[in-house]
Amino acid sequence: MSADMQLAYDEDRANVKRKGLRIAIAVAVGFSWLLYSGALIPFLGPLFAAQFLISSSRPMPLQKALAVTVLILVVGAFLQFVTVLTGDRPPVLLLLLGLIYFGCFHQQANGRGGPTIFLILVIAVMVPLLTILNEDLGDTILMILVQSVLTGMLLMWLAYALIPDSGAPPLKVATATTYPRAAHYASANTAILLIAVIACLTRDGLATAIVIPITVVSLLLQFDTAASTRAAVGLMITNVTGGVAASVAFGLLQVRPSLSFLFLLVLLAGLVFGGRAAMHAPAAKLYAGAFTIFLLVFGTGVSPLPGSAADSFSTRVSYILVAIAYAMFMTTLLWPRQERGLD
Repeated sequence: MSADMQLAYDEDRANVKRKGLRIAIAVAVGFSWLLYSGALIPFLGPLFAAQFLISSSRPMPLQKALAVTVLILVVGAFLQFVTVLTGDRPPVLLLLLGLIYFGCFHQQANGRGGPTIFLILVIAVMVPLLTILNEDLGDTILMILVQSVLTGMLLMWLAYALIPDSGAPPLKVATATTYPRAAHYASANTAILLIAVIACLTRDGLATAIVIPITVVSLLLQFDTAASTRAAVGLMITNVTGGVAASVAFGLLQVRPSLSFLFLLVLLAGLVFGGRAAMHAPAAKLYAGAFTIFLLVFGTGVSPLPGSAADSFSTRVSYILVAIAYAMFMTTLLWPRQERGLD
């Protein structure tokens, strides 16, 4: 290996480490600050920040950030209006949600959208569910989501300002997976997500289990890495590991409840999961998903989603396990045979 190639390789490795450190610090600082300031959903902004930082090795330009914010505001306002208007006509609401889900999954199947797809899907899950299941949040949920997106972007820019990359060329970004039968793939994912949303709307025991459809979204956006049965099992184990890590972190926090200790726990999880999510490897997406699971489980334990305080922490962990098992089973059942790769 020539000296120039070795130098480029070393710089690339250093930038990967910087990227992992950015993810960990942004999420830990954001989570701790928002919890301290009394935010209703303190983990949502850091969750979006993690998505922005993992998906790219360069900060989002201001123009694109403004476009994403406007898009989120328009989509959120539209969903809230539609939910209120069709709340007494569930079939109409579900049809409209299905069209939005299909459009997002179809974009993903064609390798387009990036983290914006995740944002829109999360909003298209949270706005209808929280508007219907928690009337107190009806007027504020949209503002919470927009603030969370803006917080995620601010954390992203601060992380890049604190830990910039070296002068090396931009890190390589993994090529997005595309599917020849994009419509079939998108239809299957839409059905899987809609069933999860319907279950939360119709079953009293799941009225506060919003983490189930959000987890399903995260998993469906990871499954393109499952090229074999072994890989699918690895995906499931990796995501369960995120939930187990959150359970351990929550237990440790109960023993020593302090904001500084919470910061250290989230920072450690960010270094472990976020550091691996920054690597140039197919498994990076799995660790990004496991980090999402960690933030959902730990976040709803430390500061439960509005309306979910009555659920025990073990119940919320079981919701995650149910979501993982459900998504694995349904993709095996509904995905086109040559695309699910689980035979």
